[in-house]
Amino acid sequence: MYEAILWDMDGTLVDSEPLWGIATYEMSEAIGRRLTPAIRELTVGGTFANTIRICEEFAGVVLTPQQREMHRQQMYRRVSELFATDLTLVPGVAELLDALVAHKVPMMVVTNTPRELADPAIDAIGRQRFVDTLCGDEVTRGKPDPEIYATAASRLGVAPAKCLVFEDSATGMAAAASAGCRVVGLPASEEIVVPPEVLPLAQLHGSSSFLGVTPVDLMQWYAKINAHIVEIMQQ
Repeated sequence: MYEAILWDMDGTLVDSEPLWGIATYEMSEAIGRRLTPAIRELTVGGTFANTIRICEEFAGVVLTPQQREMHRQQMYRRVSELFATDLTLVPGVAELLDALVAHKVPMMVVTNTPRELADPAIDAIGRQRFVDTLCGDEVTRGKPDPEIYATAASRLGVAPAKCLVFEDSATGMAAAASAGCRVVGLPASEEIVVPPEVLPLAQLHGSSSFLGVTPVDLMQWYAKINAHIVEIMQQ
């Protein structure tokens, strides 16, 4: 039985990835070359440093630290504008969160998004539903490094293997799996790399939606993921 649930935010709890996409495409154009959808996919779930590095490499330019900071500020302002008008919860999430709160399950938001941008989104989701939150600028290394998930588990006083994680990005799934957590993957496309230890929501639920998911389902999924990891270790 799991003892805590760790939620990624962008693309998992809130349908924010399209909004990040708008801001990322705009920044890449300002840097010199609009990203292709395939290259943009490499930025999903990552840090700003990773995103601007990809934009620079794709445009064939090297920015100064001052220019990078200028683009960071512009991008964050744009994302804040989009969050204020277009941010919505993923269907089924509110009902599942409320059911888990009723079952007194400790939950935490674990996101690569910086605190200044994450807080408005967390408030929209319902901060009272979570016992804690952890953002990418509050750890030394963001996803795909496992530090952020290891830190979250430590804060809750729970072993990583007793944490059930929901993640949509390749970087996030890799981070959680590397930390030793049990991970339900929500890849938005077939191009997203799902680590072997991770079981996709569509495989567990027969659907990629949270609609109709209950706390009992999560207990069963946790057991299936544990059994799946044992099988991998025995191979």
